[in-house]
Amino acid sequence: MALSAKMQSARVVAGRRVMATAPRMAGVVAPRFGASAVREVSAVAPRTTYRASRSSRVVVEAAKKSVGDLSKADLEGKRVLVRADLNVPLSKSGDGSISDDTRIRAAIPTLKYLMENGAKVLLTSHLGRPKGEDKAADKAKFSLAPVVGRLSELLGAPVTLVDDCIGAPVEEAVSKMSNGELVLLENVRFYKEEEKNDKEFSKKMAANADLYVNDAFGTAHRAHTSTEGVAQELSPAVAGFLLQKELDYLDGAVQQPKKPFVAIVGGSKVSTKITVIEALLDKADKIIIGGGMIFTFYVARGLTVGGSMVEEDKLELAKKLEAMAKEKGVELLLPVDVNVADKFDAEANNQIVDVDAIPEGWMGLDIGPKSIELFNAALADAKTVVWNGPMGVFEFPKFAAGTTGIANTLAELTPKGCITIIGGGDSVAAVEQAGVAEKMSHISTGGGASLELLEGKVLPGVAALNEK
Repeated sequence: MALSAKMQSARVVAGRRVMATAPRMAGVVAPRFGASAVREVSAVAPRTTYRASRSSRVVVEAAKKSVGDLSKADLEGKRVLVRADLNVPLSKSGDGSISDDTRIRAAIPTLKYLMENGAKVLLTSHLGRPKGEDKAADKAKFSLAPVVGRLSELLGAPVTLVDDCIGAPVEEAVSKMSNGELVLLENVRFYKEEEKNDKEFSKKMAANADLYVNDAFGTAHRAHTSTEGVAQELSPAVAGFLLQKELDYLDGAVQQPKKPFVAIVGGSKVSTKITVIEALLDKADKIIIGGGMIFTFYVARGLTVGGSMVEEDKLELAKKLEAMAKEKGVELLLPVDVNVADKFDAEANNQIVDVDAIPEGWMGLDIGPKSIELFNAALADAKTVVWNGPMGVFEFPKFAAGTTGIANTLAELTPKGCITIIGGGDSVAAVEQAGVAEKMSHISTGGGASLELLEGKVLPGVAALNEK
């Protein structure tokens, strides 16, 4: 029931699959959702502020100052440095074409707002993982040049790529700009100083700008020059519409959710979700556990789980989490049946069994139908739901029913007034696969950033911005 890539890193010990390496965070999966400003939702109770819309619904507002708080008088003629996340996947054919433009589309509302209000926009981002040692080699593989055409098309305006992100090339490009124009600065990670949050590099980036906008939630948990350092050099430093929306939902709705609040936590390993579960125990009324991590809980309870993956060194932790839930009065729900396979393969033989009857050598790859029914009943009265992590190996059709079932249930709850938040990572791919992404209240654009915000951690890229 783990994620496919992770299952391959397990070894078999006494008939059970045991993690062989130190746990790693799941990779970020880019979602597909229409770029928009703050979505209106019914009855959210965040720790921040509210305002009534014309349709009498409630709009959540974050405590950080937003680009929407800046008027034409604040922006016209000003040089605005915008950090966006344009780290788009490129086609494997090597022709430089973009295979998914989601992140570009997500940045458009902020960019258009600035341009329409007469700002001179200096757009910065990273792409890929350049080493920052050989600029020529990095440029050949990680230039932002492939982004220019699609960005220009979506903005309905020409976009010029500047051959650097600091120094004379940027200064010269800015000197030629008219109000309402945009230039794209070359990959900020061509400089090693970016990830080191170097003070002098921050000053160089800020030298050609008057104010700063961070709209890159996916990197907001990193204290880098373009996400944190520059914000210390420019004022005002504000959130873009996309970043604001992430904070509205993940910080606002989760910190003071409308009750009942149900959290769904899935994925392969307990170890990657420890702090998330512990943080949610202080907020949620119910926590639903799915994915490969359930078998660690079962073994901690004294059950045998066949060849299913187990983190042997986390058995005491599983017991502790169940005890904490009981102490806090939080209902912790685990599956009662599972879809097991005789091998980790899309075409494996499979059968549905109760969790106390898993055959020797078989491994759980999804939750069973009785568990789906149990979880749906637990979700029926929910007013806020946060989902992070799939219920099983949804990449394999035979083992996708649990994840798809949860996705469909949340899609049905949204129009009934429930706030449904997909907290980044593989959950995003899951709702995409189920075809219900557009029916969720919010889909997060950040995997690691989403997790850290749910854990209650301070994101450096957010903390650096001005308060309202």
